[in-house]
Amino acid sequence: MAPKPPPGTSSRAWDAVNPSLSEWVLDAVSSMGFTRMTPVQASAIPLFMAHKDVVVEAVTGSGKTLSFLIPVVEKLLRLEEPIKKHHVGAIIISPTRELASQIYNVLSSLLAFHPPSAALLNPDDEDDAAPRPKQSSSVLKVVPQLLLGGSTSPAEDLSSFLKRSPNLLVGTPGRLLELLSSPHVHCPQSSFEMLVLDEADRLLDLGFKETLQSILRRLPKQRRTGLFSASVSEAVDQIVRVGLRNPVKVVVKVKGASGVDDKRTPASLQMTYLTVPPTHKFPALKQILNTVQPTPLKTIFFVSTCSGVDYLSATLPLILGDDFQLIPLHGKHQANVRQKNFNRFVNAHTPAILLTTDVASRGLDIPSVDLVVQIDPPSDPKTFIHRCGRAGRAGRRGLSIVVLHPGREEDYVAFLEVRKTPVAPYPQPIHFSDSDASAATEIVRKAVRADRALHDRGQKAFVSWLRSYSKHQASSIFRVADLDWEGLGKSWGLLKLPKMPELRNFSGDRTLGVDMDWDTYTYKDKQREKRRLEVLQEAAESGATQDSSKKRPNDSVAWSNNLENRNKKVARREKKHVRQERKRWEKMTDEEKQKALETEDMVEQIRVKNEEQWRLKRAAAKAGTAAASDGEEEFQGFD
Repeated sequence: MAPKPPPGTSSRAWDAVNPSLSEWVLDAVSSMGFTRMTPVQASAIPLFMAHKDVVVEAVTGSGKTLSFLIPVVEKLLRLEEPIKKHHVGAIIISPTRELASQIYNVLSSLLAFHPPSAALLNPDDEDDAAPRPKQSSSVLKVVPQLLLGGSTSPAEDLSSFLKRSPNLLVGTPGRLLELLSSPHVHCPQSSFEMLVLDEADRLLDLGFKETLQSILRRLPKQRRTGLFSASVSEAVDQIVRVGLRNPVKVVVKVKGASGVDDKRTPASLQMTYLTVPPTHKFPALKQILNTVQPTPLKTIFFVSTCSGVDYLSATLPLILGDDFQLIPLHGKHQANVRQKNFNRFVNAHTPAILLTTDVASRGLDIPSVDLVVQIDPPSDPKTFIHRCGRAGRAGRRGLSIVVLHPGREEDYVAFLEVRKTPVAPYPQPIHFSDSDASAATEIVRKAVRADRALHDRGQKAFVSWLRSYSKHQASSIFRVADLDWEGLGKSWGLLKLPKMPELRNFSGDRTLGVDMDWDTYTYKDKQREKRRLEVLQEAAESGATQDSSKKRPNDSVAWSNNLENRNKKVARREKKHVRQERKRWEKMTDEEKQKALETEDMVEQIRVKNEEQWRLKRAAAKAGTAAASDGEEEFQGFD
């Protein structure tokens, strides 16, 4: 248990921590507006500072970041002597670039109150290329470095490390491992103090296990390790593998309304559900935004796939209007695009919506999120609370809504109740009619008709959404067989349903009531349209069927591209095989080369003999003879 504070002090007062915090840390948290510690901070900080390994499970938005940053910084500044040049004192590992950047920003805000460390911040400034002051100085300081894959090259990270000699690394697993693999980076027992894994269970879920093990092999066993997450309990069986020694587990949950049941989300967060038919789903989003009072300044829409984000980012603004700025974000965006869009949302001063996937469901401390709408319930049910937890952080009031189709999907409410994540009906009346839904569909279809590229994006997005839906862990609730195909196609604004195995037995209207001349349906992009017309011309010259209802021009494009790609792959494999054979031949001794030539000659003789026998057998069979030409009886099968 954490040491007890002196009598007469609050157990959550910053100056009651034992061992006591530095004066500059107290000034920092006070200036940040944190009048007293959150429950997780009050429990974890004293333990982590008192030479304990900790496993911290706390609801999202409960202040976990400062729970490990303060102990790490305090430890590095209380060493007997400065850490040697190019030696690392602590490492903080995050599963995503956005979360790593967020941790680094909070760390920079904290160190700004420590003058010696503050003087060495802002490593991205051009004038920061000069080497840091010699570590022989008696003044201890924390020098952080942020390591993110995709933003800088490994060589640039190493160059910055050698110039600045940071003693605290914050980054994602892959880029951290690349830096630690350099012989110029040292983590010896004499200097390395602390390791932190933030969102620890997600690090394991995302497949970083081998990378983490490689990092751990480069770190001394005698260290302090902290694992922090909103749901550590779901990865307990893997935690022991990351090198903790008799860890103290800290669990901070929120009492439910009954005062008995534990909730896994903040008490300030209201979690609700809304049941709407497929054709009304997207028009209902506009009504939700209009009924929430006051108007939400920051909203997050969650969908299941990256392709869905790409398509809906072009169509949803047509339905929602100009009152809200829609900003897309998903894991397949380039790093600079992700960071740019994330910053646009965080720094927006007018109502903004972040349209995203589960890449934004964990860890990110997006300030002042008022509303979360899960357009698609997550395939992994445990992700549900992490999505909801983007709102209602740090005591702020928040609202989350999950959108469900009527029928079997309504069983998801009872499913969440069993998982101690109760949701209530959305309290505001939502009025929608079939005419409103039809009008929204036609608005989207008008845009889709104007550019065939948007149609292609819609087809891809719909197929990817279905694939995700079919992989839902609650498969008895989310059943593909129960889907309203025509309603879904119309709600997405599709001009027809895509070709999918799931629609093999579908007897409804695949055209969704749309009459299209697919041969004259054009792309806005001139080069792409030129290629489409060339394919049509080639098909016409070869006498191919031009029935557009059976074959789309862009199907031919996809087929020809695939054929060309396959040919390129075969050529690359052949070239690679030739190179490998040449290298193997060069490494052989004269005796090995002679044996290899003899073997190849033997194989060639067998091949020629087999071909001759096969030719004679075919000739004999053609002439009606019963025996093969080599005099052996023809094989008739086993008795």
